[in-house]
Amino acid sequence: MFGMNVKEIDANELTKWVNEPDHGLRVIDVRQMTEIAQGTVPKAEALPLHTLPAKMHDLSKEEKLVMVCHSGARSAQACMFLQQQGFSNVYNLRGGMLGWVQSGYPAYRLG
Repeated sequence: MFGMNVKEIDANELTKWVNEPDHGLRVIDVRQMTEIAQGTVPKAEALPLHTLPAKMHDLSKEEKLVMVCHSGARSAQACMFLQQQGFSNVYNLRGGMLGWVQSGYPAYRLG
């Protein structure tokens, strides 16, 4: 079951999704809190990767979930894990925060 296809979106697409009025979207940043404190994407929630198995019951299979990390590797792992748990509406932010900033978008502080 490993090597399943992880759906990816880019920074421009995520911006469109976040700005839709009833987007039904949750953006999950799976980096460590010290990394997230440096800035993340708009409307992101902190859920460090190592806490995902314990916190996954807080996520809904009905929502669109976008996973974010530094470069896209940890968030891809999070996507694969969630897909193995039966989540199908999961997307990886291509390039992570590096891709986000390279696309010209600012990093936001949580809170």
